[in-house]
Amino acid sequence: MQVSLAKRLTRAIMDPLDGWLLALLAGVFVLSMIALFSASNQSWAKIDNKLVYTALSLLIMWLLARLSPQTVMHLALPLYVAGVLLLVGVELFGITVNGSTRWLNVGIARIQPSEIMKIALPMMLAWYFQKYETTLNWRHYVVAAVLIVIPGLLILKQPDLGTATLVMGAGFFALFFAGLSWKIIIGGGVAFLASLPVVWNLMHDYQRKRVLTLIDPMEDPLGAGYHIIQSMIAIGSGGVWGKGWLAGSQTHLDYIPERTTDFIFAVYSEEFGLVGNLLLLALYLGIISRCLLITARAPTLYGRLLAGAITLSFFVYVFVNMGMVAGILPVVGVPLPFMSYGGTATVSLAIGLGMLMGIGKLQRR
Repeated sequence: MQVSLAKRLTRAIMDPLDGWLLALLAGVFVLSMIALFSASNQSWAKIDNKLVYTALSLLIMWLLARLSPQTVMHLALPLYVAGVLLLVGVELFGITVNGSTRWLNVGIARIQPSEIMKIALPMMLAWYFQKYETTLNWRHYVVAAVLIVIPGLLILKQPDLGTATLVMGAGFFALFFAGLSWKIIIGGGVAFLASLPVVWNLMHDYQRKRVLTLIDPMEDPLGAGYHIIQSMIAIGSGGVWGKGWLAGSQTHLDYIPERTTDFIFAVYSEEFGLVGNLLLLALYLGIISRCLLITARAPTLYGRLLAGAITLSFFVYVFVNMGMVAGILPVVGVPLPFMSYGGTATVSLAIGLGMLMGIGKLQRR
């Protein structure tokens, strides 16, 4: 009787979740705890904090996976409107830290509204295209583009180029899965390349410096180029097998900056080498492949657009972080999903994957 009850309880808990996706995420989590323990100089406080946020993220993921996509869809419009209003609030009453105004004090806590838009924007676009599924024409794509540009410009004004890229990228992915013509995509790409001189003049000084540093980090090795140089040294010195756990010299001699957050991949690479990197890449590719499979099998347009946008946004997170740490992309402050220390990004990613699991649960049934 007790065994049967335990089985039913386990089945009830696991039923909303995607087993393959959960197992792959667990693999990344284990590697993240190993890397964080070393990167934080064996700080149990940071380990405990990450455990708390991971547990919270799992709970949120489970709750959202239990909800039907149709139920979640009704939250799209109010969440998008609330997110835009909060971004306007940041512009008017925001808190400035290190020259960037990205946070808003709402009394009980300090929030970063741009994180909300990472989820709210693809939800909004998926809802919008689902609503006009039978009558889609070019006007709907224009309206969708406006819906993307509004929060994108507000986030760029903070300024926060990294988050703005992720938010607008998520919106573009929704347009792509909605059937945006390749002619428009290629034309937009050509127009963007042609506008680069204008974009360069509109960029802030620190953003221009990041691009120039990417081209030649040795021009300012102790200033703007320091992050890239030290992270590349750490990755290269790891070799094939790595220096061993807790044995990374770049890490423990404090050469790697932001080593628990944006540059945790450099710490991991130094200590576990190419073999460890291949294992981590295999886990990420497994997650992305599973998410794409759920996207392809989604029974509704809303589910397909939302799942596709979440999946490709996850891919961009991984690609941009690893690219900037390896020195092939500018440093833009994008965390490595479920590896970097930090609760806000972990929770926002868990929200997206929870909704994606809900879409997967619907197709299974």
